[in-house]
Amino acid sequence: MSVVVAVDGGNSKTHVACVRDDGTVLGVVRGPGSSPHRLGVEGSLDVLQALIDDVGGHGDLAVLLLAAIDTPDEEAVYHAGAAARGWAPRTIVGNDTFAVLRAGSERGWGVAVTCGAGINCVGVAPDGRRIRFPSLGEISGDWGGGQDVGLAALWAAARSEDGRGPRTSLESLVPEHFGVATPAELARALHSGRVALRRLAELAPLTFAAADGDAVAGEIVDRLAAEVVAMARAALTRLDLTRDAIDVVLGGGLLQSGSARLLDGIEVGLSRVGPAIAVHVSSSPPVVGSALVGLDELGAGPEARARLRTELTEAVARLGTPEVAPL
Repeated sequence: MSVVVAVDGGNSKTHVACVRDDGTVLGVVRGPGSSPHRLGVEGSLDVLQALIDDVGGHGDLAVLLLAAIDTPDEEAVYHAGAAARGWAPRTIVGNDTFAVLRAGSERGWGVAVTCGAGINCVGVAPDGRRIRFPSLGEISGDWGGGQDVGLAALWAAARSEDGRGPRTSLESLVPEHFGVATPAELARALHSGRVALRRLAELAPLTFAAADGDAVAGEIVDRLAAEVVAMARAALTRLDLTRDAIDVVLGGGLLQSGSARLLDGIEVGLSRVGPAIAVHVSSSPPVVGSALVGLDELGAGPEARARLRTELTEAVARLGTPEVAPL
């Protein structure tokens, strides 16, 4: 039987699984983040090398879906590096949002939006056409990752403190999270480097929790919902799928947070895009999507795919949750 080495590589953690083409899970491990944007290509490949060695070695097909592989040239460079490692005779490289899509859709096509450290969206049509976004942050028109939400919360807190904006409970909640007294004190700590800017992502759950009783926090959550809708709408329109029955799969820490206001806003917004659009949060971890992409390539049947989904989802759950699960 053929073996797939499946990788879901994120900013904060990486899962690597080895599975047979009959859907049997041979092993799965979790390790640190492997984003090539943060580690460089070789640094990212080194993380994968250790995990692949740990889970049992090489296979017949490697499916490597990672954060920060957003352009064809990045795919090509990473593919060349991965092929040189010799993990499998065939290698597929792509963005991790494709793993979210395949994990959350039995059809194997549709639209996925992931929102964790950043925000991204991909779409796959029934005929195989694909679209995606550069997902390079503000320079490519993006807003909506954990750091963006956290920065918006701090911005609102600072303006509440000095009178430039409306009063909000974020004025006290935001600095309290970091153990300081005021937004101004937190701003100085960020400016001096005593608090890392990336830690602002920690404020997203706090903002979601405050949204129901605080108009300012609610506006931030509503803005995130609107951004998710805008990305999905653009993908559906470019693929000419707005009239079709289609899945829009949501993944990533922010969209899986359980915020009713956020999810309701997304569902209402997309209902205006197309009446047959089904919005749901993926219940399978993205590495399941990476492995299913491999089984699709090998021509595995529905029984094998169902076995894989069940076994691998359970295996990842047994690994538990990291002590710190950044958004």
